[in-house]
Amino acid sequence: MNIENLEQRLNDFDPAIRKAALLEAKTAFENKEIEAAEVSDIHNMHCHSFFSYNGYGYSPSFIVYLAKKMGFYAVGLVDFDVLDGVDEFSEALELLNVRGCCGMETRVFIPELADKEINSPGEPGIAYHLGCGFKSGKVPAEQKAFAEMLRKNANFRTRKVVELVNGYLAPAVIDFDEVAKKYTPFGNVTERHVCSAYRDAASAVFTDKAELAAFWSEKLGIELAEAEKLLANPVKLEGVIRSKTMKSGGVGYVKPSPESFPTLSDMNKFITGCNAVPTLAWLNGMSAGENALDELIKLHKQYGTAAATLIPARNVEGSTPEKSAALQAELDRFIAACAQADLPLLAGTEMNAPGQLLVDDFENPALKKHLALLLGGVDKFC
Repeated sequence: MNIENLEQRLNDFDPAIRKAALLEAKTAFENKEIEAAEVSDIHNMHCHSFFSYNGYGYSPSFIVYLAKKMGFYAVGLVDFDVLDGVDEFSEALELLNVRGCCGMETRVFIPELADKEINSPGEPGIAYHLGCGFKSGKVPAEQKAFAEMLRKNANFRTRKVVELVNGYLAPAVIDFDEVAKKYTPFGNVTERHVCSAYRDAASAVFTDKAELAAFWSEKLGIELAEAEKLLANPVKLEGVIRSKTMKSGGVGYVKPSPESFPTLSDMNKFITGCNAVPTLAWLNGMSAGENALDELIKLHKQYGTAAATLIPARNVEGSTPEKSAALQAELDRFIAACAQADLPLLAGTEMNAPGQLLVDDFENPALKKHLALLLGGVDKFC
């Protein structure tokens, strides 16, 4: 069996091709043509798919396939602003006999913390927030308008970024609608898709490598030698494009206002209206909003938040031993607070940038001591 070809088809943009490949994978696992690792305690409950952005181009079907192959205890889908992958993911879970759940991530405005940074760096009052436990991508009739608003607002924000950055990166310009067709399976365009498109556009305009390096050196404000190195590392180049043009200080950065995102209250009403669970997203405890942890959890619970999620990889290893110790102390404090507040915890790696882990290192002592509690959180959802 050509496993490489099967895996490529599992990530095809055509849903019919993915479905056929998934059925082949099911048979291959059953016939032992593909060996599935014995199920263990490792898990990843926060995996973005290519319906928002996956750093490896993985579809919902492939993520479940990967979980089966690696012996995950469970796996979770979480896409930005859409539920487009939920039905495919749920079907794959059933076909491959893998435990899992589905979620959505977005940003919300929290009026009570309007003057405090929370978990979205440099954006006071704005917080990343999740709903977990969605059973279907088809929302109830009374929630359809809200779901469509989330989708439209996300694309509106990214379209505005493209308009601003096009003027700066000309002649390496892109067309938003073409990006939606070429780089996504269902039109949900993120900044990371746009960065890939700008890298491709510049390469098409400047076919001479020296000219291409000079272009990026000028536009990104970096030394020519650094630009030359980045050409050999597309992942890093796209990261620098995003950092220099779309983040705070860049020409494409649009500072969010309270009107840019739904309130925490309205988002939680949508999530519960879809019979899912509002879920607090935690960064690292270093911001003013997160440092006041008891107050933050109390506020979330007042609005119906009933679970929490974290990305352990960024909370166990810092740039220095002192930074690692500080991050781990905050990790311990957060997990203890969630246990005290009866908030089930879900942990994962995101996978929404190249290089992010496929699964956390649960043998790391800083994380291993919390494994039983994390597995308990999984059991509440799966």
